[in-house]
Amino acid sequence: MRILSAVFFLMSFWVGCSAQEIQENPVKLGAEVLLDQHLSELKGKRVGLLMNPSSRVDGTHMVDTLRNLGVNITALYAAEHGFRGEAGAGEKIEDGIDIQTGLPVYSLYGSTRKPTPEMLENVDVVLLDLPDMGLRFYTYNSTMGLMLEAISEQEKELWILDRPNPLGGSYVAGWMLREKYKSFVGSYPIPIAYGLTMGEMARLIVGEEYLKLDQKPGFKVIETKGWKRNMMWPETGLGWIPPSPNLPTFEHLYAYAGTVIFEGTNLSEGRGTEDPFLNIGSPTFQVPGSVLDSLSRVHNVKLSSKTFSPESKPGVAAFPKLEGEKCHGIRISFNGNYLKTDPLKLGIDLLKLAKKYDPNFKMHPFANNLWGIDIKGILDANQTIPDWEKDVLEFNEIREKYLIYE
Repeated sequence: MRILSAVFFLMSFWVGCSAQEIQENPVKLGAEVLLDQHLSELKGKRVGLLMNPSSRVDGTHMVDTLRNLGVNITALYAAEHGFRGEAGAGEKIEDGIDIQTGLPVYSLYGSTRKPTPEMLENVDVVLLDLPDMGLRFYTYNSTMGLMLEAISEQEKELWILDRPNPLGGSYVAGWMLREKYKSFVGSYPIPIAYGLTMGEMARLIVGEEYLKLDQKPGFKVIETKGWKRNMMWPETGLGWIPPSPNLPTFEHLYAYAGTVIFEGTNLSEGRGTEDPFLNIGSPTFQVPGSVLDSLSRVHNVKLSSKTFSPESKPGVAAFPKLEGEKCHGIRISFNGNYLKTDPLKLGIDLLKLAKKYDPNFKMHPFANNLWGIDIKGILDANQTIPDWEKDVLEFNEIREKYLIYE
């Protein structure tokens, strides 16, 4: 995790931080800080872990590291995508047993999403190490909120092992969630991209009373070290461990911030291909090359024509949209030049292209849950998509007192 790849070395120049600076001031995850400074505080405690497959330090999953260090792990909790193994987006996670340790694994992404008293009965403290993506519709912030409610009710503790926000701590964009579109992919009245770490998010949702709490939950943040708000993931020098099967690289995540909206349409968002969220298309989506060239210049990206056929990929995309059908559409490439592109604004313009150039284009109500406004009604009525400047200004004032990092 401490060795910079050639890709990160080159990217560091684009995003304003030299490789030498990264090496001199390495970013350390909250999990690493826990191992270095806080293990003694866990002595005598029964410990639960809310983690996923990327919860690793030096290649080893935290459950194995902590057990080897003598920590009394008594329960494991699985959010979307599972605890150790890979599970595709939306795939139900079942309760079970972790084969390598024999520990019980309680699913928080199935019929139960808020931990029950029975699930927390044998723990004193829960360690949360989930790789949030800094996007409202990525479900880990919702899972954390429900865990905060549960540990408050059961008078347990939650330690949040903080991580950098991959999109950076300064990128705030999108509309505040409208109450009528509240769901598990949008639990709080915040913008789509909120520029907070999980630790900062916990402080916000507790401080602003976004949760159902009778008493303040006992939680603390184990801060990441060396991270600055203006750093996106490539600048941190940390290796990318896919937080979910359809986000294999940072580039896929960056596109996902905008192209996730195609999950709320009848077009393919690229699941079932090698490049989910970088490929967009359908059997009837044909965009002139001149239009793609023009939009590429507007957004400082490379948009090119792409033909693909989604295929079933167990554990990644078991039943992808338009499976086996020949899709025509768009391939997105950022070429590492992320600062010059607002991915959410790109997503808006790609959505407009789909409406204009796909005669069979349809939006589903789920799109409103993803973006938190009536985007379906707006497009169906051929209305102008509103800007979000006022929402972002309001949110930035709210979040200021909950920030941890400079």
